[in-house]
Amino acid sequence: MLTNLRQRFERFCFRNRDKGIPNLMLYIVLGNALVMIMSMMNGGTVLYTALCFDKDRILQGQVWRLITYVFTQSSGGFLELIFLYFFYMLGRMVENSMGTFKFNLYYFAGVILMDVFAMIFCPLIPDSAITMEEYTNFIRIRSTYMQMAYYLHLSLILLFATTHPDSQFLIFFIIPIKAWIMAVVYLVLTAIEVYNLSYPTMLFPHNLFPWVALANYFLFVGKDITNLLPMAWRMKFRTKSPKKPKVVQFRGADTHKAPSAKRADYNHRCEVCGRTDVSNPELEFRYCSRCAGYRCYCEDHINDHTHE
Repeated sequence: MLTNLRQRFERFCFRNRDKGIPNLMLYIVLGNALVMIMSMMNGGTVLYTALCFDKDRILQGQVWRLITYVFTQSSGGFLELIFLYFFYMLGRMVENSMGTFKFNLYYFAGVILMDVFAMIFCPLIPDSAITMEEYTNFIRIRSTYMQMAYYLHLSLILLFATTHPDSQFLIFFIIPIKAWIMAVVYLVLTAIEVYNLSYPTMLFPHNLFPWVALANYFLFVGKDITNLLPMAWRMKFRTKSPKKPKVVQFRGADTHKAPSAKRADYNHRCEVCGRTDVSNPELEFRYCSRCAGYRCYCEDHINDHTHE
């Protein structure tokens, strides 16, 4: 049932792939750059303070903060501009692969999930006096929720690694490393961060906040999560013995056989990887309308190939 539901969702997204806000990450990155530049120009954080997530002020009516916090990732500095450009490039490539509509759904679903978690668990400013230890824990917890945009955008690494697992990053512009390896490193570092946020003081459930963006990722990728594995492991997960079709015999069928032309053992074959509906019956095969001729591609390459 869940498989059928996901297939319907994928078909719905494919039919509407050009709808939504095109080049969404460009607007997000430009908004972050504007907030950073304005903060550097006036020597303060006036614009940042007006847009960041603040549960107390949201409850007072400043509801725009539930969305505008996506523009408050930047803390200033040249290095932050490099990170913004990095997230823009990831978002653009993922949108080209997934389609505008599905990428918009992914991004805004992440925004809503983080809002729900933060509005439930983020502590309010204490009304009465508290001890120094309680104040330290309060500041530590609140600072975690102030990084909502950072956690949301960081999950794009996983999404990019799922759609382009064998693409390469250049660490320090020199060291090449594949996208799926970067994704695994990110998962490990996030797990370590969750542990650090609960030590030495148990800050549950606030320490789980970095995993909210990951929950959104797992909600959208489905079985494509196997792309985060090495190539040999991916093929083991995907290769299954094809089911033999059930043959129904009719009376007199043998006496009326007509000569048939020799045909291939498959109906669909991917032009990129060569997999067929016989060798990989779990895959979906589609035909590209932008390529010349009748060219077939599997679900992994229909949005990731060179049009001919």
